[in-house]
Amino acid sequence: MKHWMPALAVAGACALPMGAYAQDSYPTRAITWIVPFAAGGPTDAMARNVANRVAQELKQTILIENVGGAGGTIGAAKAAKSAPDGYTFLVGHIGYMAAAPSLYARLPYDPVKDFRAVFRFPDTPLVLLVGESSPYKSVTDLIAFGKQNPGKLNFSNAGVGSTSHLVAAMFASQASMNITPVAYKGAGPALNDLMGNQVDAMFDQTNTALPQTKGGKVRALGLTSSGRMDQFPGVPTMAEKAIPGFQVSTWYGLYAPKATPDAVVQTMYQAWQKALADQAFTGKMAEQGIQMLPAAQYAPAAFQQFTADEGQRWAKVIKDAGITLQ
Repeated sequence: MKHWMPALAVAGACALPMGAYAQDSYPTRAITWIVPFAAGGPTDAMARNVANRVAQELKQTILIENVGGAGGTIGAAKAAKSAPDGYTFLVGHIGYMAAAPSLYARLPYDPVKDFRAVFRFPDTPLVLLVGESSPYKSVTDLIAFGKQNPGKLNFSNAGVGSTSHLVAAMFASQASMNITPVAYKGAGPALNDLMGNQVDAMFDQTNTALPQTKGGKVRALGLTSSGRMDQFPGVPTMAEKAIPGFQVSTWYGLYAPKATPDAVVQTMYQAWQKALADQAFTGKMAEQGIQMLPAAQYAPAAFQQFTADEGQRWAKVIKDAGITLQ
């Protein structure tokens, strides 16, 4: 099912002739951002948040088109085949833009060859959670038990091939232990069973885990961010206490079909730069557990290279863990 909703309704001007992309006139009509998940989920929420702010700078409507299915790959494939006219973009995600090529035997698009990066969004780190009554008080406690009891630690996740599944697999590999993944149909049910002590642990995004940790329903043991976060007082990073160099986030960003003109990409990126200069906007995101990045990492070229590097990074994790999808 597709859901069309305006991120921000702003009156448009007359349409440009095809092929005219002067930065002082583009865009002249509504722009579509394809989100390959259902409305209301974390990717959709992130997309709308960013789209609202970028639309203000462009003084034009940005429509969110939800095209769900197959872990985001259906929507991504549609975006790859869209006209490169500057009016259709893809909201990318670590899953279908980095992990998918190694998870699926056949993928109808190539994240690097069929797209050009426009800009990266702020990151959403993950946090290792256990239940409120869990006996594990630290990451080292959990690892010690896991090493002494191979396969006895159950890690819930949002589904096979989900970020929470892949990060748990990477964690187990780098900690040199075996765990048992328990797949659910979404992060919500996985978190509910963690709170009900049906499973031992889970990696969840910081923005969705924050309310539960504040409410005392789960305990945060370690962050996958590059540094500690004010929103999780007293919680160390995984790198500083358990696994040196362990850093990963659920990342998002905007992509365009490969042949989209440079002028369009630069106009969109410049609108994002202006949005990032708005401290009220960035401050609100930070309060939600979203991590801002160094300015250079948002840029098109850096994000294009990052996409390629992430594909290689997750290919190894997926191969080592033996994870596959049809």
